[in-house]
Amino acid sequence: MVEKSTEYSRWPSLLDPLYDPLRSFGHRVADWLKPASAASSDDTAYSISMELPGVSEDDVELLINDGSLIVRGEKKTESEKRGDTWYFSERQYGAFSRTFQLPEDADGGKISATMKDGVLKISVPRVEAKKKDKSRKISISKS
Repeated sequence: MVEKSTEYSRWPSLLDPLYDPLRSFGHRVADWLKPASAASSDDTAYSISMELPGVSEDDVELLINDGSLIVRGEKKTESEKRGDTWYFSERQYGAFSRTFQLPEDADGGKISATMKDGVLKISVPRVEAKKKDKSRKISISKS
C-alpha cells in the first residue's frame, strides 16, 4: 500500500514558512478523504468501526454491491457569517467513500449499523461457510 509522505529535509530553510502550509494542507485533506477505520471479528460477526466526527448519520450511506460493502458520505461545511475576518481555518469537509470486500461467510442481507458520538459501527453477521471437500480420490467409471 502506498501512503503519502510528508517527510522532507529537517535542515532549516528560509523558505520553510512559505511551504509549510502547502505541505500540511495536502496531508490533512488526504487524511480526511480516508476516515480512520478498524475491523475485527468473532465467531458470530465481523465488526467495522469508522471515525466520522462532525458527520450526521443522515449524510452517511451504506450499500452492498457485488460482494463489497460501500460506505460513503459527506461532511458538510458549516455556514459562516459574512463580514468576519478569518485568520485561519483548520476545519475539513468533503465527500468520502470506503469499500470493504466481504468474506465468503458474511451475511450481506443482515448487516446493521449504528452511529454514536461520531463513530459508525457496522455489524456483519457470519453464516456457516459451506464445507469444502478435503482431498479425496475420484474414481473414473468405465464406459
